[in-house]
Amino acid sequence: MQGYSCRPFEGPLRGGFNTSHNVYERGEGPPVVLIQELPGIGRETLRLADRLQAAGFRVVMPHLFGPLGRVAPANVARVFCMRREFELFRRGNSSPIVDWLRALCRDVKHREGVRGVGVIGMCLTGNFTFSLIADDSVRAAVASQPALPVLSADLHLSREEIQASRAALDEVGPMLAFRFERDPLCTAAKFERLERAFNDPDKQRVRTHTLPGRGHAVLTLDFVDEAGHPTHEALESIITYFRETLA
Repeated sequence: MQGYSCRPFEGPLRGGFNTSHNVYERGEGPPVVLIQELPGIGRETLRLADRLQAAGFRVVMPHLFGPLGRVAPANVARVFCMRREFELFRRGNSSPIVDWLRALCRDVKHREGVRGVGVIGMCLTGNFTFSLIADDSVRAAVASQPALPVLSADLHLSREEIQASRAALDEVGPMLAFRFERDPLCTAAKFERLERAFNDPDKQRVRTHTLPGRGHAVLTLDFVDEAGHPTHEALESIITYFRETLA
C-alpha cells in the first residue's frame, strides 16, 4: 500500500449500529470511491486503483473485508457468515453497509470540497452503487458485474430506493453497468430486471453494457490491458464518463 494514506472512518449501519473501517486514499483530482469485491483487496484491485489515479482521479478505497494486498477466499467466506453489514441473499432491500458507504461519500465530498464523488462497485458491492447514486454526495456511479442477491435475478433494492435513484439519475444523467455475456453470477436476467426498474422507452437512466465471452470480474481478474479488448474499452469508457461528470 505504498503511497496510500490510511484513516479510520466510523459511520452508521441500518438498525442503529455504528461500524468503522479503514479507508485508503491516493492521488489528486476528482474523488472516486472504489468499493472492493470478493475475496479481498488483491493485486488486481490495486492495479485498477493505479489506473484510476494515473488517469487523474483521487482514489478512495474502503477496506470492508478480507486481506489487504492479497486474497483469501476461504477466510472471507467464513467471515461473511458472521457479518451483519452484508445481506447477500436479501431481495427487495439493500445491505446495511450501504448506509456506511453513503456516509463515507458525504465525508469525502466535504473533505475534498467538490460537487460530488464517483463510485465504482464490483460483484457483491456492484449493487450498492444503484442505492448510492440517490444521495446528493454522488454524481456518477458504475456497477461492474452486480451480483446481489446471490443466485437470483431479483434486485438488491427497495422500491423506495429505486424511485429515489431514478429521480437522482434524471438530474445527474445516466450511470453505467457492465457484465460478461456468459457470467453465471451477474446474468442477463438480472440486467433485464435493472433495465425494467430504471429505464423507460424514452429515458435511459442506466446504460448497460454486455461484454462478449465468459468471465466475471470486468475490471480486475478478467481485465486484459490491451487496446481494443472489450475490458480495456470498458475501463476507458468509465474514465471518460468520470471526467465528464466529475470535472
